[in-house]
Amino acid sequence: MKGNIMGAKADLERTKDRSRALIQAVKPTMKAFGGVSAAVKAAEALSNKEKEYIALGIAVVQGCDDCVGYHADLLQKLGGTREEFCDVLAMSIQMGGGPVVMNAGRALEIWDGLAG
Repeated sequence: MKGNIMGAKADLERTKDRSRALIQAVKPTMKAFGGVSAAVKAAEALSNKEKEYIALGIAVVQGCDDCVGYHADLLQKLGGTREEFCDVLAMSIQMGGGPVVMNAGRALEIWDGLAG
């Protein structure tokens, strides 16, 4: 089933807008957070795509749809596939149990909406 294409893309844009506003509101904190992100991406043991899948799994278990959309978008740009995405959803369900089933369903809808 295809997700709501315009909804997922519009939600991602709202997430990005909120992030930009937050960056302006708390510049020192977000600059420091950006430094952590840059350091993580600089480490080379895992590819950025693998790291994004880890972030996705955490976002699904935590139930953060905004994070799922952000990382799904990056994964699609990095060549991630729906099959890989679903493997991460399955692992998230295994680790998180029943409540994560609901989060994973929303995550798949977001992926499909962004892929549209």
